[in-house]
Amino acid sequence: MLSKLSFRQLLLGVFLLIAVLLSAASLHALWTLDRLAAHSRDSGRHALALTENTQQLAERSVAMTRSARQYLVLDDPAFRKRYADAWRDALTSLDAVAAALPYTPPELFARWRQAGEHAWDILQQPSPRPANGRSARQQALERMLAPLPEVSQQLADEVKREVDRRNGELLAELDQRRAVLKAQVIASVILAALLAGGFGLWLSRPLEQIEQAIDTLGESRYDQAIAVRGPKDLQRVGQQLNWLRQRLADLEADKARFLRHISHELKTPLAALREGVALLEDGVAGALSPDQREIAGILNQNTAALQSQIEALLRYNAAAFDAQHLQRQPVDMEQVLAQAIDSQRLQWQAARLTVVSEGKAEPIAADSDKLATVVGNLLSNAVRFSPADGLISFRLGQLHGKLLLECADQGPGVAPEDAARIFEPFYQGQRQPPGARRGNGIGLSIVQEYVTAHGGVLKLLPSDRGANFRIELPYER
Repeated sequence: MLSKLSFRQLLLGVFLLIAVLLSAASLHALWTLDRLAAHSRDSGRHALALTENTQQLAERSVAMTRSARQYLVLDDPAFRKRYADAWRDALTSLDAVAAALPYTPPELFARWRQAGEHAWDILQQPSPRPANGRSARQQALERMLAPLPEVSQQLADEVKREVDRRNGELLAELDQRRAVLKAQVIASVILAALLAGGFGLWLSRPLEQIEQAIDTLGESRYDQAIAVRGPKDLQRVGQQLNWLRQRLADLEADKARFLRHISHELKTPLAALREGVALLEDGVAGALSPDQREIAGILNQNTAALQSQIEALLRYNAAAFDAQHLQRQPVDMEQVLAQAIDSQRLQWQAARLTVVSEGKAEPIAADSDKLATVVGNLLSNAVRFSPADGLISFRLGQLHGKLLLECADQGPGVAPEDAARIFEPFYQGQRQPPGARRGNGIGLSIVQEYVTAHGGVLKLLPSDRGANFRIELPYER
């Protein structure tokens, strides 16, 4: 099902999913904070109201005691009325405190009510005339009102404990909510990271397949079909790359057929021309005049040059094709260098040259035949340009994970204006050896093809005398 969606749609979907996940966590955190803030406000209002009612109860208790005593002394009904009003207000506060203190023993509130009721009963009795009767009544009233301050203090203590209990519950809830929020945030972040990583890996796989397909096309390996699995738009890219592979394979086959055909078509008449020119020079058709012999020599020279160019073209295209099909194995470059020098011993000895090699390097995973061709072409190029009694030196080494091979001669070197084009196919520099036939200009081009195929670099180094070439081949790690 996911393969029916495009890369852009999947990417947008993943971002939206992660955004929804993190937004949900944020909204839940905001809701939790609002709820805790509401609980805190309610707890504060409850504590304030409970404190006010307890304080009012204590004040009313004092007012009741004072009014009762004044009534007994002055026998004024106004003081009894004050007691009744204070008692009524105190009962209202007492009911509010009782409702707000569910864990307080009911006997404590009943004790306060009984004390107030008994005092009121005493105040309702007629005033006795004898002094001793008034004193007994006053003592009875004091006994009834005596528990009120103690009960009020106990209620104040209960209120304090209730406020502390509610604060503890609020703090416990706060700790619990904080732990839940912490776990939720961590889980959301981990889940978002897993989603991002999982979808990233799943979406990056087709990109890797496309990259591998492009590398395959760049290496001219057209025999491997290209298939990209993933979103539908990337699948279309894979189909287009596969179509391109088929087109390149057809073009490569057409080029190979063309080269085979043109080489056959050109070699046959060239062979006939060279044979005819040879017959003319041998006098088969009769003796040639000096002018005719000069013309025959010109024909022979140019047909030979043309045949050499055609063969060079074929060799270069064959080398370019072979460079894309390396057979890597551990290669001892010192041994390859020694064999190449020994294989051309007759050539450089005939030119009265000295060839030396120095240095060592670890074996490298490479195509030994291609490297042998590289060294052979460098040596033959140096032999061709070196003067008699000259020195050709090879230096082998390694640096920063690369194998280094340098070849230096004592010839005329490379002209500054030729340096930028010296590795181009069929390009011949201005500084040619005197008396030598001009080369075909593909030796260094083949060297560059093979070195590049190994992931290396061919450089022309500055030199005071002669040409100095360096090859850098990376070790595979």
